Amino acid sequence: MDQFESVFRPGLFAGKTVMVTGGGSGIGRCTAHELASLGADLALIGRKIEKLEAVKEEILRTCDVKISLHSCDIREEDRVVEMVRDVLAQHGKIDHLINNAGGQFPSPLCVISAKGWEAVVRNNLTGGFLVAREVYNQHMVHHMGKTDLSITNIIADMWNGMPGMGHSGAARAGMLNFSETASMEWAPVRVNAVAPGFIASSGMDTYPEPMKQTIMGLDKTIPLQRLGLEAEVSGMLVFLASPAASFISGSCFRVDGAAPNARRIFPNPGSGKPNPPFNSFHLGGVPEVIQRRDRDRAEKLKGG
Repeated sequence: MDQFESVFRPGLFAGKTVMVTGGGSGIGRCTAHELASLGADLALIGRKIEKLEAVKEEILRTCDVKISLHSCDIREEDRVVEMVRDVLAQHGKIDHLINNAGGQFPSPLCVISAKGWEAVVRNNLTGGFLVAREVYNQHMVHHMGKTDLSITNIIADMWNGMPGMGHSGAARAGMLNFSETASMEWAPVRVNAVAPGFIASSGMDTYPEPMKQTIMGLDKTIPLQRLGLEAEVSGMLVFLASPAASFISGSCFRVDGAAPNARRIFPNPGSGKPNPPFNSFHLGGVPEVIQRRDRDRAEKLKGG
């Protein structure tokens, strides 16, 4: 397979411009590929321009679309204002925003400094708010009712708390409430949230070894008995930007294999067998930590 195999019809987003923050890696990169395969012009946003350039080069090998690149730290208000202005100067419009940029570091609450807390909250809550506000104020408010416009905010599986990443959990919960509020204040612009669970993406390889040890056993805690794939999140994001979602707003969609439904008071989740993944991203790789897990399990089977 040499191109994204989307379940959506070819040309679905022809003539549309979609802004994707955090477009240089992970879910953002995957979503950019799927949208381009469906005809969308893209504005890719990220802090490291070299990552965005690599994604643009990947996409243009198989897709004939317009792609602009914008380096921006979404935590900086002035930079966000300028970035959105630049996107509009190059594309003339923003039909859909995939508000995906974010990041965090693992830490128990008791040792998170005020600086560390604020950095994560600014990344996962304040930055997302600033981008959405500027897209709305600079463009969408002037075109409401003329065409379907949407904002989709990426949050996380933060239900029942987020031990080890409480700063991120608090910020993501705030982003959900922001999405619900914006869906009322900004209607008819549609505003929704998507909450990925444990997704096998390159970001897993950036965590320290203790966190990697936790990651290696996560699949056994999920009722579907596996980690999700980037394309399985991308499919939901593309659906929410599509005409089929034109009456969906103020909602949050979990893509998590029912992980929050698994509780200690119940028996082990699932039958022990995973369901087949939707592996449609032609450039989607397997994180090294997951490859390591699979090697370790294979060795144990040999030894057993």
